[in-house]
Amino acid sequence: MYAVIRKYQFDQGLNEDLDRKIQEAFVPLIKKVPGFVAYYWLNNGNGTGASFSVFQDKAGAEESVRVAAGFVAEQLGAQALGKPEITEGVVQAHG
Repeated sequence: MYAVIRKYQFDQGLNEDLDRKIQEAFVPLIKKVPGFVAYYWLNNGNGTGASFSVFQDKAGAEESVRVAAGFVAEQLGAQALGKPEITEGVVQAHG
């Protein structure tokens, strides 16, 4: 398995709208990426959030980064979320 973590900074006034758009619009998109296993969105309520995505392989994980970038640009606007800090790699352990 291969995982991607994307960490975002955003205006904390967008918390509720952002969470809703991710659940209603982004989750259905990411589930369609080949090799999808799981997706989680974390929002600390203070303008920082992170997503954690798991895929069967690197190709799916890389496609998820493209899908996420497109979603941010089209649905959230450049001012809503800054460019994410991305960490990705092979899952070494899980439970």
